[in-house]
Amino acid sequence: MGRHLQAIDTLTAPVTPTVRRTRTRVKATHFLFGFTAAFAFVLVTVVDPYSGATASPYFQIAGSTTDAGPVQAVLVAGSYTNTISRDGYSVTAKPEPVPEPEPIPVVATPAKTQSFTAPSAAVPDPGSAQAYAYDAVASRGWGEDQYNCLVSLWQKESGWRVNAQNGSSGAYGIPQALPGSKMATAGEDWATNAGTQIEWGLGYITGRYGTPCGAWAKSQASGWY
Repeated sequence: MGRHLQAIDTLTAPVTPTVRRTRTRVKATHFLFGFTAAFAFVLVTVVDPYSGATASPYFQIAGSTTDAGPVQAVLVAGSYTNTISRDGYSVTAKPEPVPEPEPIPVVATPAKTQSFTAPSAAVPDPGSAQAYAYDAVASRGWGEDQYNCLVSLWQKESGWRVNAQNGSSGAYGIPQALPGSKMATAGEDWATNAGTQIEWGLGYITGRYGTPCGAWAKSQASGWY
């Protein structure tokens, strides 16, 4: 009986802590071994980066050879031809421009003064204004035609009256000077003396139109001179 109880006590007795300590030590040993192996691998890689790379037939250190042949020898299947073909073309020279003919200079011709023929004037009465004008025209080297134009011009303007005055414009005298006081350059008696008015009028015509017929043509064309 006593032996059976002792056997039961032995079976039911708790596991000693010795087993637990053994397992802990095994785990620590495994961890230490793994850490050492990893550290050694990293150390070898840092110190010799080419370690393990020589196993690849496609990577060799410069200057080394293998049984397969020279280092970095690459075999490419097939063949190719380094040929460049271009499309044919022809070059045509640029045609030279045809020189344009120089423009012919246009020479402006002076405008011709329209001329009107005045009817022949009657023989002037001696001592009259027209008689004075006849002598004044001849003294300037003009012919009968210029005298005829002068007679027609001033007949239209004033009727050969010394005191003729235009009520609208204020023109005065035989040549219808505007204003009448302009004739004072020919004489102080410009308001009453036909000779003074005729001399001023012929000077104005010469400077403005050249001749009495030129002034007559202007009067016929525009109504005034």
